[in-house]
Amino acid sequence: MTEMLTPSLEDYLEELCRHLDHHGTVRPKDVALKLGVSMPSVTRALRRLSDMGMVAYRSRGSIRLTEEGKIVGDYLVSRNYVLRKFLMAIGCNVGVEDEAEAMEHYLAPETIDRIELLTRFLDDSENKARFHDFCGGIPGTNTKQSRG
Repeated sequence: MTEMLTPSLEDYLEELCRHLDHHGTVRPKDVALKLGVSMPSVTRALRRLSDMGMVAYRSRGSIRLTEEGKIVGDYLVSRNYVLRKFLMAIGCNVGVEDEAEAMEHYLAPETIDRIELLTRFLDDSENKARFHDFCGGIPGTNTKQSRG
């Protein structure tokens, strides 16, 4: 692949991968409904992803991920999960999905890896309790409510 995925194409590939993992098949209509975009937008994205070797797609045909598309798509799904889990771990109570979506396209893979490590650290109940106690003293934080 010589062309880089744009944030928009990442969203399409991530949704294709997620939908295929959950349902086994995916139609352009499924992607359009989930992402809130038009069918022509999905068709354009599928053509670009096909040109990049990420999907095998023919108009009115089935959509399947290539080996490379599956690898990249799995990474995109995982990246989104890591960011959502991190936001929940730090007590973010405002639109976790939207926040993760806003962050995911602009962080380097190494940063995502570090966030994942920090999230694992915060998963430990003792560390989580200390973090939430610490945040309780910071104006504007609301993490004490999410403590479990």
